[in-house]
Amino acid sequence: MLVVNILSAILMLIGSVFVIAGAVGMIRMPDLYTRIHAASLTDTGGATFIILGLLLQDIFVFENIMAGIKLILVLVFIAFTAPTASHAIAKMALMGKLVPQCQNGQSVIEESLILDTDESEDSQSDNTEGKV
Repeated sequence: MLVVNILSAILMLIGSVFVIAGAVGMIRMPDLYTRIHAASLTDTGGATFIILGLLLQDIFVFENIMAGIKLILVLVFIAFTAPTASHAIAKMALMGKLVPQCQNGQSVIEESLILDTDESEDSQSDNTEGKV
């Protein structure tokens, strides 16, 4: 029992460090894309370690199977939705012309790629204007 408590505490402490590192990353990172990266990875990792620690407590200390099943479902839900949501936010930011930048302030994406997307959007809007 003592080994399970220590291992569970270590897993939850590691998860807490991940979550705190993600919070610091949200404050310290310069642009939206690096902030999304910091938040997505550390929150998913932190939640995973915390839930694993809670699972150990649930299985070996409390012996409650239903709570363990619910924890596993929460873990699966977080594992699928957090990366998907951060990808969707980053894609919408890129489509909204928020271009990732280097440390020196220059664009990471070539100007020709940005101009190509502008031209394709203009041609699509020209094609749909005549249709009612």
